[in-house]
Amino acid sequence: MGWFISFVIFALVWWTVLFCVLPVGVKPDVQGDIEAGGWRGAPTKPMIWRKLLWTTVISVVLWVAIVLLVDSNIISFRDEWLAIPDR
Repeated sequence: MGWFISFVIFALVWWTVLFCVLPVGVKPDVQGDIEAGGWRGAPTKPMIWRKLLWTTVISVVLWVAIVLLVDSNIISFRDEWLAIPDR
């Protein structure tokens, strides 16, 4: 697997994990201070830097597992039943 494909896989995994991690631990502001520009339902403490850090850590672990799985040929798109047929 080349470096460009590896980077694309990492980017896709990172964004997917980010959208999974964003709602974790969110407590909405029930009152919503209109004068301060807040809306009801907006998170009081989004902890975005912590979520970005956890997203990166989880993504690196998943990315390494994907790269090892593809490079080990356990799942191969070139052989057997997953092979792309010749035209």
